[in-house]
Amino acid sequence: MDQHGSTPPRPQRVVVLVEPAGPLNVGSVARLCANFQIDALRLINPRCDHLGQEARLMAVHAAAMLEGATVFSSLAGALADCRRVVATSGRHDGEPLPLLPPQEALSWLVEPSETNNSPVAVVFGREDRGLSNDEMLQAGRLLSLGTGPAYSSLNLSHAAAVVLHELHQLPRGQPPKTFAPLGLAEPCQRQDLEGMLSDAESLLLEVGFLYSHTSHARMAKVRHLLQRAQISSEEVALVRGMVRQLRWASQSRNPNQTP
Repeated sequence: MDQHGSTPPRPQRVVVLVEPAGPLNVGSVARLCANFQIDALRLINPRCDHLGQEARLMAVHAAAMLEGATVFSSLAGALADCRRVVATSGRHDGEPLPLLPPQEALSWLVEPSETNNSPVAVVFGREDRGLSNDEMLQAGRLLSLGTGPAYSSLNLSHAAAVVLHELHQLPRGQPPKTFAPLGLAEPCQRQDLEGMLSDAESLLLEVGFLYSHTSHARMAKVRHLLQRAQISSEEVALVRGMVRQLRWASQSRNPNQTP
């Protein structure tokens, strides 16, 4: 609650589809967004006509949600303004973050904040191969549905129906039950974290701590560490300041080094 005793306003809830290939799926998800009070639909490089007849057929009365969907060229761009992100995974091994059941992941997603009302997002992967490890590492939590081991893969729209129904059932107007440690600061926006990581990677390449052929894998480990730490905006600013000062010091000692 804020200083006047009222509940902070609900942040915008966003659904993100990464490279959806089926117009029927896109239309169905648009309808689900309308059913479960999702505020915005974002699409990453759709591989189908998301405004075509098939998509509209499945959207039914949610045409406005479909027509208002924003198309992005990258997942990072779609999540830039988001403070909390949950990604979905149908895999059961090899994920870069622990898999959580829907209630735990989604309760974390909608934890109220008095200081940050940026959007929160649920990300769904491609129909044929889901999300890559790099894409999963752009989320703060990974969600997995409890399907049978013999055939764990769900249709995109079916998975969205289950997840969005679970999200819709969480209490409104009061803090949901949380499974996260108490006292953690509010996570920073994705664009701030990505900017800081880009600065750090450039510096570490300059000073020889990273090499170009291994930097991607090593920075993925750093991203994993920071995601688990739930790094705040103030902490991101601190690290960026350290990186800039270290770059200045390095270049002062090596005046011939290219900035």
